[in-house]
Parts: sequence; structure tokens; C-alpha cells
Amino acid sequence: MFGLIQLPWWGYVVVLMVLTQLTIFSVTLYLHRCQAHRALELHPIVSHFFRFWLWLTTGMVTKEWTAIHRKHHAKVETDEDPHSPIAKGIKKVFFEGAELYREEAKNKETMERYGEGTPDDWIERHLYTRHSALGISIMLGVNLLLFGTIGITIWALQMAWIPFFAAGVVNGIGHYWGYRNFECKDASRNIIPLGIFIGGEELHNNHHAYATSAKFSSKWWEMDIGWWVIRLLQFFRLASPKRVLPKLKELPSKNYIDTDTLKAVITYRFQVLARYTREVILPALREEKKRASKTSRLLLDRAQTSLVRDVSFMKASQKMRLANVLENFHSLQIVYQFRIRLQDIWSKSTASQKELLEALQEWCQQAEETGIEALRRFSSRLKTYVPQETAR
Repeated sequence: MFGLIQLPWWGYVVVLMVLTQLTIFSVTLYLHRCQAHRALELHPIVSHFFRFWLWLTTGMVTKEWTAIHRKHHAKVETDEDPHSPIAKGIKKVFFEGAELYREEAKNKETMERYGEGTPDDWIERHLYTRHSALGISIMLGVNLLLFGTIGITIWALQMAWIPFFAAGVVNGIGHYWGYRNFECKDASRNIIPLGIFIGGEELHNNHHAYATSAKFSSKWWEMDIGWWVIRLLQFFRLASPKRVLPKLKELPSKNYIDTDTLKAVITYRFQVLARYTREVILPALREEKKRASKTSRLLLDRAQTSLVRDVSFMKASQKMRLANVLENFHSLQIVYQFRIRLQDIWSKSTASQKELLEALQEWCQQAEETGIEALRRFSSRLKTYVPQETAR
């Protein structure tokens, strides 16, 4: 059976990639960055196009997806997280991610608590939500009309794309395997350096560290294709990013701790911790390796993750390794304790600004008194941090 359009085999591949990438952009720009996190404003025409396209290609309801994702962030890596591989197991989330989504969508409490602010107009109530399966049936008919029998295959792959990549890969692998730029309090990972196939959603650790950022890339070599599309839409005044991932600002002439320093340290806390790892933890670890015996060096080779990871996400073997390292290597014990104390400063939600400022001043003073050069340099550099709006 032939359709209205006949193409060579590679032409159908191109059609499939265009259609699936359009669906990916609808998810990452509209559902994720715009609706779930309010990091992006989209022109009503663009917003409704994405909503319509998702109805055709996924049958997903905006309120359901938004509510489930917001709950994921609020309850991350706990038993209440709708799709945490830490709590539910990687096999369950990777292979049954779509089923977990559908199960949570039936939870009225989740919808009421986390689904606020999503579209509630006539077409949403009477078409997109009430007849969510109708769109994908229309998509099947369109594919058959345009491409004939091969259109069924294109449609089937369209239907599988989001459940596999979003529900399985991002929600599963993205909390199980990959690299971390930021040590936030969850198990999120950046899956691969190139965020191409799923619109930048592979940069999952970056997103969890700064959930309200419309831009997911952090390193110069990370590619957030979704951000490129946002910039293109912005050029035509069809999109407006509200927030982006903050960058550390330094004022080289500043050599004291004040409220600006405190504000910057709290705002950039994940970048501060990343720098602490690079500039203090790793140099101290390298120095210990130089002096260590062969047996001790094997222990130190496996110690890096334990020295920077939140203990709540460590396996029992990692906790034992950490305790062994801290007991046997005094310099690592010191820099590790100072890392924990630095985290404690911005974790004191009930402390006054004056108390936090005094705690940060004391931290710097004591860090410089340890005699560890890397700690002294880090303390001096920390004093130069300023909020973005006051940087020169």
C-alpha cells in the first residue's frame, strides 16, 4: 500500500527523525522548562502548537506530566518519587517507566498538589484531556495517508520514542549512570556529553542542580540543543527565558567576607562545591597518593567518589571505604570535614543572616589556619565571590 508521498529508505528515516525531534522539543521546551519549572515563557502560538503536537504524538496531558515531574523533584530518590531508580530499581524504571507514569497519573492528590497553573481552557478540558487517545489515532491515520504501509512503522516508532528516551533513559539511566558536575542531594547524572537525541535532557544532573534554569548546559563542551531552539525562538520574540544557570562572579580586589560573599556562596553553592572538589579535595588526594604505599594507593584510587558524594546516596561499601580513608589519612580528614562544614552553612534554613555570615567568616579563618595550602587558596578565592548584579 502506497501513500501520497513516496520516498527512498533514507527519506523515511529523515521524516522519522524530524517528527520525533519535534516531539522531543515539545516535551523539553513546553512541558519541562515552560510548564513544570516556569523557567521559560513561550508565545501562545508556540505553546499551543507544542500542546497540539503532544496530543497527536504522545497523548500526554499537560497537567499530568507537569504534576508528576514536579513531584519527582519534590520527593526525589524517596519512596514517594514516582520514578526513582534508587527507590524502585533501575530495571523497573528503565523498562516500565511509562507504566509508572500512568500509575502516578491516577493519583488525584498528586494532580491537585503539583498540577497548579497548567492550561485549563475549553480545548484542554473537552479535547486534549478528555480524548487524549484520539490524537494518536489521528496521527496513525495521517501517517498511513501520507506514507502508506511504512507509515505504521513510523507511527510505532513515534509512539515508542518518548516512553523509551524520556521515561526509560532520562528517568532511569539519568539517575543511575553518568557523570556529575554538581553534587546536589540526589543521584542525577549527565548521561553523555552531547545532548542531541533528546533535546539536552541528557544533562540531567545540571538540571537537578538548577531546576529553574531554562538552559541545561554548564560546561563549554556540553550541547543543549533545546537551548539553541530557545535562542532561535527568542530571536523571533516567540520565547523568553526567565532564569538561566548562574555563573560564579569574582571581584579580584575583594579580600573579605561580607553579605555579598554570603549571598554569592549560597546562590552558587553547587559551583562552590565543584570548585572545592577540584581545588582542595583532588589536590589533597593526589598528595596522599604520592606518599602512600601500594596497598594504600589502591584504597585512595577508589576514594574520590566517597569524598564528594552525599552519604545518604552511598552504598554500605562506599561508607566503609570513606571511614577507612578518613581514619588513615589526616589531610583528607581535614578537607572532608571543612567541605561538610561549608555545606552546613547554607543548609541552616533557620539561622539569621548574621549567624550565617559569622559562620562563613569563622570557616575561612579556620581553613587558613590549617596550614593546608589548597585550603588557604580556596578561602582567599571564596572572599572574592560576589552576586551577579554587583559584579564589575
